[in-house]
Amino acid sequence: MVIGAGPVGLFQVFQLGLQGLRVQVIDALPHIGGQCAELYGDKPIYDIPGIQVCTGDELVQRLRAQIEPFATTFHLGQQVDALQVLPEGGFLVGTAQGTQLQARAVFIASGVGAFMPRTLKLPGLPAHEGSQVLYRWDGTTSLAGQQAVVHGGDTPAVQQAIALASAPEALRPARITLQHRRDVFDAAPAVLDELQALRAAGRIEVVVGMAGGIVEDAGRLSALELTTPEGAALRLPVDVLLVRLGLVPRLGPIASWGLQLERKQLVVDTATFATSVPGIHAVGDAITYPGKRKLILSGFHEATLAAFGAAEWLAGRKLPLEYTTSSERLQGLLGISGARPAA
Repeated sequence: MVIGAGPVGLFQVFQLGLQGLRVQVIDALPHIGGQCAELYGDKPIYDIPGIQVCTGDELVQRLRAQIEPFATTFHLGQQVDALQVLPEGGFLVGTAQGTQLQARAVFIASGVGAFMPRTLKLPGLPAHEGSQVLYRWDGTTSLAGQQAVVHGGDTPAVQQAIALASAPEALRPARITLQHRRDVFDAAPAVLDELQALRAAGRIEVVVGMAGGIVEDAGRLSALELTTPEGAALRLPVDVLLVRLGLVPRLGPIASWGLQLERKQLVVDTATFATSVPGIHAVGDAITYPGKRKLILSGFHEATLAAFGAAEWLAGRKLPLEYTTSSERLQGLLGISGARPAA
């Protein structure tokens, strides 16, 4: 079981696959990629070995392709909230959504924590969360006939407004408003060009102002109270409010699992990246050790040693070191046919 589907978690899947271990992955986000995809999906990365430059999204897709031979099962949009050591060995992992999974070993690759939506803090707003206030839209729930307001000024907000405007007519809101404190948005040029085209076509309206309160009518959210840059009061009608203010990391329930922590980070043995609980390993930004550097390539190294450490712990013996260039067993796991062993 790998908790976290960011780059390090995905590479952990690959290394475990090379050890012949089947893996299931849980992530709180509705898609793979973690922080890499969510926070800098369109930004360049220059320190991945053998790749001069790639975006966060491109790196995630390369890693996804690399693990395809292992038929990994993903449980996305689910946050792990419980972990129990079983008397007969192994672990029972539970999510807040009710999923329960058994695993012989657990690998925590959750980065600095599960990335949860940053909330909009307005009096009375939490009462409407899950009904009229949405921090995620699955793209299938119909918003037809409704006045949808997207709140935010970065890439996720812009992309959300575009997704609503581009949705099938049966799902598309009657009115789409992108609301931000100023008429300047932080997104890739291509995304901003698409936004501008939809604005020019009248399919997205932009309203500028600071959100300071809400208006309720018969227990329902009916409007946002805004203050314009000129200081004027404005009420923006809303049937559904999609808040896109980015994500914040939360260590969450991991802190209560009895694992040794140092400044809210997991302490590990750098030979195997095992935590203080046998069978639970941790890699990436979730951990600390002398000389630790929070880099993707460091996480790749950690995932490799964690996979070897877990495989030997499960086998109860030292395992021989094999190379993908020459091992027919490893090439078989990778689905490589006709590969010639190295001379």
